[in-house]
Amino acid sequence: MKARVSIIMGSTSDLTVMEKAAGVLNDFEIPFEMHALSAHRTPVEVEAFAREAAPRGIEVIIAGAGMAAHLPGVIAAVTPLPVIGVPISASLDGMDALLAIAQMPPGIPVATTAINGAMNAGILAAQVLAVGDPALREKVVSFKESLKRKIVEANKELREVKYPYKTN
Repeated sequence: MKARVSIIMGSTSDLTVMEKAAGVLNDFEIPFEMHALSAHRTPVEVEAFAREAAPRGIEVIIAGAGMAAHLPGVIAAVTPLPVIGVPISASLDGMDALLAIAQMPPGIPVATTAINGAMNAGILAAQVLAVGDPALREKVVSFKESLKRKIVEANKELREVKYPYKTN
């Protein structure tokens, strides 16, 4: 089995957030790898990873980082692959990371999720891969339908909640 997606985090302390992306990829049966690389502590290794990712068969990179959060942008500067950035709330409620990842210069795009939005990063990676993979596209469609069913069921349950002034 060869990884199609790489999940990168600045530190293993980010694992509690980034494992949500891993769970989604696992549920979609998309092979992935996970690494800890720091744009500030291991810049040479980050650059080597980014240059070698596409030749190794990686198709999408999910990069999570907190605080200064340069990791997704540094990777995006070196690779031709789509990079999905996950800002992690490590300080300033994650706003520093969100702005660092979202405010990339022209020519170096990083798709950016919400703060701690690794689950959506996994879903977006699946959708990117599904463009050229009809079987995966069907899984994504089924997943989206399951979300719809959950809301329909939730509304049925809400009808049973009674209050004297509730009108529905």
